Amino acid sequence: MSAHPVRVRGHLDEPLSRGLWLVKWLLALPHYLVLGLLWIAFAVLTVIAFFAILFTGRYPRPIFEFNVGVLRWTWRVAFYGYGALGTDRYPPFTLGPAPDYPATLEIDYPLRLSRGLVLVKWWLLAIPHYLIVGLFTSAAVLLWRDDLPGSGGPVHSLGFGGLVGLLVVISAVVLLLRGRYPRSIFDFVLGMNRWTLRVAAYATLMTDAYPPFRLDAGEEEPAEGPQPPPGGTGLSPAGGNPLFTGAEPGVATTAPPRQQSHVWSAGAATAAVLGSLLAFCALGATAAGTGTLMLDSTRGPDGFVDTGIERVSTSTYALTVERVEIAGQGVGFVSDAVGPLRVQVTGVDRPVFVGIAPHREVATYLDGVAHDQVTRLVVSRGPDDGARPVRVPGRAPVIRPGTQPFWTAQAEGIGRQTLTWDIRPGEWALVVMNADASAQVSADVRLGAPLAWTGTLITGSFVAAAVLFLAGGGLITLGVRLAAVPLPPLPATSPTVVSGSV
Repeated sequence: MSAHPVRVRGHLDEPLSRGLWLVKWLLALPHYLVLGLLWIAFAVLTVIAFFAILFTGRYPRPIFEFNVGVLRWTWRVAFYGYGALGTDRYPPFTLGPAPDYPATLEIDYPLRLSRGLVLVKWWLLAIPHYLIVGLFTSAAVLLWRDDLPGSGGPVHSLGFGGLVGLLVVISAVVLLLRGRYPRSIFDFVLGMNRWTLRVAAYATLMTDAYPPFRLDAGEEEPAEGPQPPPGGTGLSPAGGNPLFTGAEPGVATTAPPRQQSHVWSAGAATAAVLGSLLAFCALGATAAGTGTLMLDSTRGPDGFVDTGIERVSTSTYALTVERVEIAGQGVGFVSDAVGPLRVQVTGVDRPVFVGIAPHREVATYLDGVAHDQVTRLVVSRGPDDGARPVRVPGRAPVIRPGTQPFWTAQAEGIGRQTLTWDIRPGEWALVVMNADASAQVSADVRLGAPLAWTGTLITGSFVAAAVLFLAGGGLITLGVRLAAVPLPPLPATSPTVVSGSV
């Protein structure tokens, strides 16, 4: 038996079709859709397991069986598809074991887990493995670029498929041309997948056995006798610290291998998946409510929620935000929800003009006039941030902007100028100029609105989050309880006994 509690096997199921791999992405779509839902449930249940381990030192058995099932299902689909292309047999739709399928995954159930390691193993201790697995699966590379703005910085490069994907593509081409899968490549790909799944089980708290830095290539796990690691617990590098200890003298740390005491039926799995989706939506509602609460906290004494001050400047004669289209059936709702839009502009060194008008009128007035069209407004965070204008070449304007009759709302003068505009349907433009129509426009701009809906949205979001959490938690509990009906006991097997001191 392999010494590691995570055992990954894959049998090259020859002969393989020369060209079936060209359409396996299409054939596997139903599995991808189901796995997308299952992985959401996997993430939610892993969070629940985290707290269970933290407080009790045990991984809830029904949740463990579900999560092992998701990993097992994922491995079968990857083996069939572009994670290995090792078989043409269609994967079964089941969370349970399929011993007759060419790809199998087994994880020993841990009777005890370290309550201390659960806090650090999934992010800190697993970092070296994440770097290696990233190269295997996604070709993730972190480089330092000195030619970036400023003093340089890191760049994350993400390639598709990584080393596994590259070797599988090479094997697929060889299979297409010669009708055989290169055995040496297959063994190497199996080793990388085995490494990846061991790390996945460790990072998702399913074992305390640290993944070995070893590429165990080949179809089968290496045959090794059980070897108690230093420290005696087999679970923790922390020696006798009770916080990090997952075992006691003479107490088995893992259940007998290949024993499944709970089965997730279709009804139980559906309840857990739906509950996890509701919990996931609850997190979204919580995030929306929190974001709106933070936005509402910027509300001033006058009742307006304002953006930060944006410094805009140009060497030409005007700055414009053009083609702001307001249309559709919900214009009235938006107008009521947002309220009047307030634009505050402060000239830096001379009288300033700000106006809102129909885009057509502004385009006629600035036809042939040199100006900058602002395509993006952001709150400045540094000297290189801010508006991103597009330069339109031309001449100086003939007439001062304040004398034009087409402005829907306008303000001009020295110091802060405030323009208030009720949102209306149409295509609009905002213009900032010097009041005397001279060049070198520079001003601080701030936008604001009452946003009367924030209080309602905050309350509604948190109420919805509470309801979704309760409903999701109820469905997850139902699924776990349905799956918690034990199977008939298997023949007794002597458990692995680990010595050591707490």
